[in-house]
Amino acid sequence: MERRFSRPRFGERDFERRFEKPVKEGETYDVEINEVGSRGDGIARVKNFVVFVPDTKKGDKCKIRINQVSRRFAIGEKVGKEKKVEEEATEELEGEEIEDK
Repeated sequence: MERRFSRPRFGERDFERRFEKPVKEGETYDVEINEVGSRGDGIARVKNFVVFVPDTKKGDKCKIRINQVSRRFAIGEKVGKEKKVEEEATEELEGEEIEDK
């Protein structure tokens, strides 16, 4: 029996074609962790697209690499601190050293 209509059946919608994801596998992004998920992973957003980042906590600013992209979310890994955060930490340490002397 042939299908008469060219449109998809229930549940067969082609979500991938209608919504292009703002993140790509292997790319790096500077993000801030805004929430913590139920499994303890940090949650960041890149152009309003959810990215789960293990081993982070709320308020962390870090550089991440995207490992996996699915329909509704991506999973990334922490690869380093954001450049601005590193500079601020260095300035704070220099200020403490001067006070100690």
